[in-house]
Amino acid sequence: MPATGSATGPATTGSAAGSSTGPDPGDPGPGGSAPTAAPRRGRRAALTVRGRCLLAGGAAMVVSAIALDERDLVRIGIFAMLLPLLALLVALRSRRTLQVTRTLDPARIEAGSAGTAFLRIAGGSLLGALRIADVVPDSAGPSDRYPPRFTVHRLGRRGARVGYPLRPATRGAYRIGPLRGRGTDPLGLAEFRHDLLPADRWLVLPRVTPLIGRPSLASTVAGRGAEGGSRPGPGAPDVLIRPYREGDELRRVHWRSSARRDELMVRLDDRPDPTAVTLLLDRRDAAHRGHGASSSLEWAVAFTASVAVHLLRRGEAVTLVDESGEQLGDLHLGAGGEDDVPRRLESLAVLRPSATAGLGEGGAPEPGTAPSDGVLAVLGAAGPQDVTALVAAWPRGGHAVLLDVEGWAGSGTGPGGTAPGRAATTAAAALRRAGWQATVVPAGTAVQQAWADACGDPSPAGGAW
Repeated sequence: MPATGSATGPATTGSAAGSSTGPDPGDPGPGGSAPTAAPRRGRRAALTVRGRCLLAGGAAMVVSAIALDERDLVRIGIFAMLLPLLALLVALRSRRTLQVTRTLDPARIEAGSAGTAFLRIAGGSLLGALRIADVVPDSAGPSDRYPPRFTVHRLGRRGARVGYPLRPATRGAYRIGPLRGRGTDPLGLAEFRHDLLPADRWLVLPRVTPLIGRPSLASTVAGRGAEGGSRPGPGAPDVLIRPYREGDELRRVHWRSSARRDELMVRLDDRPDPTAVTLLLDRRDAAHRGHGASSSLEWAVAFTASVAVHLLRRGEAVTLVDESGEQLGDLHLGAGGEDDVPRRLESLAVLRPSATAGLGEGGAPEPGTAPSDGVLAVLGAAGPQDVTALVAAWPRGGHAVLLDVEGWAGSGTGPGGTAPGRAATTAAAALRRAGWQATVVPAGTAVQQAWADACGDPSPAGGAW
């Protein structure tokens, strides 16, 4: 059936499987969609202006015909009065028999991608016209000025299918709906207004960028001292020094350890990288700058999501925690393979800023009890106390990606980024002295470029891992 309206939603003929669900009481997330109020109770059917005028005209005709003793006019007046009342009964019946379902395709989508909402309308064969309007957040709708509205004419037995595009700009849990409708009888004498559907919850995942390579998560030799300095635990021996082998360079001999063990010991440049990784995402509101999709927090979430998917596809075990050490979600790859990965990112999709003031204030993991061997920390603004807390929580070291958040405070950051600020470089230097590896990311840096800088590759190449 033809569908017209201010939204450019085409009428579709494909099947619209599924039905609407009730409003989700969960967190709407940072997608810009504030919680929608409960659907208004649809009022009962009523007469239109045309129907009320016809009813009043018929009553006046009956009164006049009785006064003039004109029986034919009385019959005509009674018919004119019964016609809008019959239309009212038709509207009441159509209101009860009308069936509408909404399908969101796809059910989960990445921020910046395009989706479609399909509406299937059936059961209102006696309707003359149906005007429907769906409530969509401005950050996800087809237009910032006009909501998706449609007018369906002559709704027959086969019903009608309409659709409109959805373009979510940021991640979050969006509420699509409620769907409100206004139907009339074929003569336009009676109408009803009714909330046809409650709101549906639509999950928008962070944008995932394909990455290649992997940065080193092992501690540096300079930060561990002469003996290597790592705290050995079960199954984690000190591997920063080893016995001398024929062919090793003499400049790599560690004389202090050799004298203590009474044999030549050779210093290793790097500790072997761990195969289990903890991603630490700093979501403190005070540690980030900017608003909306261009804020430093949104960049950090997109970077963390890309790294998580990249490492999972490499077969590594990934644990996601926040600045307080609390686990945000289960990111272990399940039996579903790659198709199972998007569902593991729901915790990042609905992630909101935290009011925590410093790193580790919510109870960081005790030294030596971390759930994985290596940590990759994505940090906002980090002061000296934050650096101290991070090193105390992860004494084995790791890799920190420090965002120069002051660059996100202003506007007009170019795609190539700006020079790192003093606060970010100071925090990076303090972490390096403590045995950590650190990468400073200026504002405007692409996710691929930041990952390449962390991996030590100045010229990243696109493509899958």
